[in-house]
Amino acid sequence: MYEKKPWLKFYGDVPHTLEYPKVTMYEALMNTVSRKPNTIAWDFMGHTATYKEFSKLIDQCARGLYALGLREGDTITISMPTVPQGIICFYAVNKIGAIASMIHPLSPPKEIEFYLNISNSKFALTIDAFYNAFNEIMDKTPCKTLILAKISDYLPGLKALGFKLTKGRKIPKVPKDPRVVWWHDVMKQSSGDVPKSNMKTDDMAVILYSGGTTGMPKGIMLSNMNFISEGKQVAAWGRMSEGDAVLAILPIFHGFGLGVCVNAFFMGGGKSILVPQFDAVVIAKLIKKTKPNFLIGVPTLFEALSKSKVIQSADLSCIKAAFSGADTLPRVVKDEFERVVAQQGGNAKLREGYGLTESVTAIMAMPMNEYREGSIGIPFPDMLAKIVKTGTTQEAPWGEEGEICIQGPAVMIGYLNQPEETAKTLRKHDDGLVWLHTGDIGTMDEDGFFYFKLRLKRMIKSSGFNVYPTQVEDVLRKHPAVDQACVIGVPDKAQVERVKAFVVLKPEYKDKKSDDLVQELIKHCRDHLIKWSCPREIEFRDELPQTKVGKIAFNVLEDEEKEKLKAKGEYTG
Repeated sequence: MYEKKPWLKFYGDVPHTLEYPKVTMYEALMNTVSRKPNTIAWDFMGHTATYKEFSKLIDQCARGLYALGLREGDTITISMPTVPQGIICFYAVNKIGAIASMIHPLSPPKEIEFYLNISNSKFALTIDAFYNAFNEIMDKTPCKTLILAKISDYLPGLKALGFKLTKGRKIPKVPKDPRVVWWHDVMKQSSGDVPKSNMKTDDMAVILYSGGTTGMPKGIMLSNMNFISEGKQVAAWGRMSEGDAVLAILPIFHGFGLGVCVNAFFMGGGKSILVPQFDAVVIAKLIKKTKPNFLIGVPTLFEALSKSKVIQSADLSCIKAAFSGADTLPRVVKDEFERVVAQQGGNAKLREGYGLTESVTAIMAMPMNEYREGSIGIPFPDMLAKIVKTGTTQEAPWGEEGEICIQGPAVMIGYLNQPEETAKTLRKHDDGLVWLHTGDIGTMDEDGFFYFKLRLKRMIKSSGFNVYPTQVEDVLRKHPAVDQACVIGVPDKAQVERVKAFVVLKPEYKDKKSDDLVQELIKHCRDHLIKWSCPREIEFRDELPQTKVGKIAFNVLEDEEKEKLKAKGEYTG
């Protein structure tokens, strides 16, 4: 069925297939530099760099890293927020032919130790505020050189001074340490050329990590071609023009931030407006000031922006497109964001997409000229997708639930040092193609539009029936009192799992928490859902835990409930 690609008729003027240069990411970026040398490549809080200036910084960094001993095939861990040093280093590493292992800058010491060891990183880059976390564990790892940068390195004069006098004063002074090299010293290296690397387009260039919600994170090996193809596909899908700007809110340790908000825009000659931290007020002010053409983020971002008074006074006619991914987009969030955009002079729609780190990030999204309730869209050019019956490689008929499988140039090389996990995930089907089994449950309609249901591991089994948490959450959010909702399965002797909901109320309902409201919400669910999908219990919270990329961390709530049951002697799992 997938060979017919029924989705192609919804492409509009998007090409059905694209050309991908057989080069490294550094070489692809240099192609953009040769085309658009004087176009702004990035903007960091008012400090800008043209593509020509950007290329000089990358080459300078490569010389400095090479002088320190970084060689082709080596790995360096980049543990940075979305700041210039992180992206300069990323492409400099690629020029050398080394591998960039991207991790969250707020990772705790034990997690850093794990990342450094699994990636065999001999070098690491982070900011001075996180020196202590690395210092605590470096001697237990292969990492012998720690490069430290400062947030203020690329801030404009007055902002740099302001940072030093406020947040900068709170950063502990870094002691003399022979393992430490400062970024500004790396960037002073003036002698010596970096030999042209032998790295090929299909060679591993980047290691990203899975979320780790079911044990330790897995290292995901991604090639130059994975990033180049995904970047070209995103640019084509969004009808990105040279000079268009994106607000790079998502972090560079995540495929969504690195692959879409940074690399895709550099592939297309656009501008990436770098945002070092998620702060709705700061982001709203940046939108008002910089007028980006693209907004790309997770649902919690768009929810926060819709509530911002700054956004409600901004001209939003600049926004060409907005895309949400990494978590299910509630319809109420979509509608409210679009209402605010329209109110402020724009006509952009918030479209949902789908992807996973095993394919860099987004590999399908809703077309610009189509909308279907609840759909995550259709595959990008040169990407294939299908639904297979769970636990098999057999394709499911239209409309039947099964596992989403994808195939194409953005699909990973495999999992780092985990051949068995790789073999389970990348499987050859009867068509002779190797398909990525995503672990996500979904359906496809006869036009080729896909519908995400949930992660396989998140499905609740209650009294023998499948319960889809996202479906229950969507119903709860439609109640006028509910701001956010998260639904989990709690171990239960009678039902295997019972359905429990955690709810954050809207501000005007905060003081109305009561058993009566709990019963009202349960009745609301019963009016819209079959009985075994309805919560048996609802707990009010002031806020819900979030993952490092802003998704609701349902697994944290699951762990809390299991600990409560263990304390009562009712659970031993």
